Amino acid sequence: MSLSFITLETKENFSQDLIIQKPPSGISLQGVIQIPGDKSISHRALILGSIAYGETEIQGLLLGEDPYSTASCFQAMGAKISELNTISVRIKGIGLGNLREPVDVLNAGNSGTTLRLILGLLASHSDKFFTVTGDTSLRARPMSRVIQPLQQMGAEIWGRGENSLAPLAVRGKSLTSICYHSPIASAQVKSCILLASLMTEGKTIVTEPALSRDHSERMLKAFGAELTVDPEARSVTLNGRTRLYGQKVIVPGDISSAAFWLVAGSIVPGSDILIKNVGVNPTRTGVLEALEMMEAKITRENEREVGEEPVADLRVFHSHLKGCVIAGDMIPRLIDEIPVLAVAAVFAKGKTVIKDAYELRVKESDRIMVMVKELKQMGAKITELDDGMEITGGIPLRGADLDSYTDHRITMSLAVAALNAKGRTTIHRAEATNISYPDFVSTLQQVVIQ
Repeated sequence: MSLSFITLETKENFSQDLIIQKPPSGISLQGVIQIPGDKSISHRALILGSIAYGETEIQGLLLGEDPYSTASCFQAMGAKISELNTISVRIKGIGLGNLREPVDVLNAGNSGTTLRLILGLLASHSDKFFTVTGDTSLRARPMSRVIQPLQQMGAEIWGRGENSLAPLAVRGKSLTSICYHSPIASAQVKSCILLASLMTEGKTIVTEPALSRDHSERMLKAFGAELTVDPEARSVTLNGRTRLYGQKVIVPGDISSAAFWLVAGSIVPGSDILIKNVGVNPTRTGVLEALEMMEAKITRENEREVGEEPVADLRVFHSHLKGCVIAGDMIPRLIDEIPVLAVAAVFAKGKTVIKDAYELRVKESDRIMVMVKELKQMGAKITELDDGMEITGGIPLRGADLDSYTDHRITMSLAVAALNAKGRTTIHRAEATNISYPDFVSTLQQVVIQ
């Protein structure tokens, strides 16, 4: 397809407009895609490699803005991290408990994972002082969900909004172990507490109302932590006062990035896409289950284990989707994919209801409000719910002038919708894709066939 149908224009203020105009003759999506490394695993590899003894090698690291934020924070606290690339990143760890007090404010950028996970480590480093902040979006996101359990462990943390908003100041202390029953299923909350408990005496137990992604548990065990998981009780137990040792980590492709192609391939007629090297950790495959309920044609090929994580190649063909209900225990396993699943629902026959997803309101943007607002502008029949949305599919979309709200997943979800819309769609502030998928637009240009 001529690149003129999909263009990225840089404006005077360095923001970018993504312009998509489907030709009257139509398009299809064809090709083999290599997606970026998993963002969640990339963060954890950088964190654990920095606090382990010895050298850690990371292959396949995501080269997005969020992992750069994590790396810069740990470099400021003494870890030696080589230049970030997908081939091999080497970290000379400083050992647990040896984070250096930084001379400046730590900046987590747009990354909620960076900020929430490092708070557990900062709070547990006795007699050291840290200040951490983020960009405008991150400074508006609630941190109380991790601050409250840390305070129960004895942490001293101060911030805006009754100690719930960044910038945050942390005075490290010797923390005590805890049995914490999390009111929400959140891998960030669970991981923050586990990282804080690495230097405590005794056992720390975290229980969730539903299973959240378990990358931290898998990687902590690989690095040498004494950790047990009880899936039936939805709990994790970690024995403190442990030592971590550097490892080789191979980062699989991010299923959250694959989700855009899974939906695009499902809704664009004549499509056949093979997505290579996708992490299919069971705590992350809710998007596959949801699309299966919608009768998408997706197959798993070449299933294998890479390091601690299950991996497969995913092949998707165009199909006639049907509406379904996405709710309950599925939500924690597909929370990041809901914006693009809303796009799938717009092109599905019948009604789709997404609920139990209030967490979407406190992401990089209010993703419920934003997706409803922007898809309505394209002509979709979609209703905002307090904890989700209700979508009646089958109504043709039209091109529109849209805003990304500087949210990477909103940008890419709207781009997928634009592939099946009549006329011209412009998505403003599209540079947000650099957060997790810097090559998204160039990959889109490669696979779209006229």
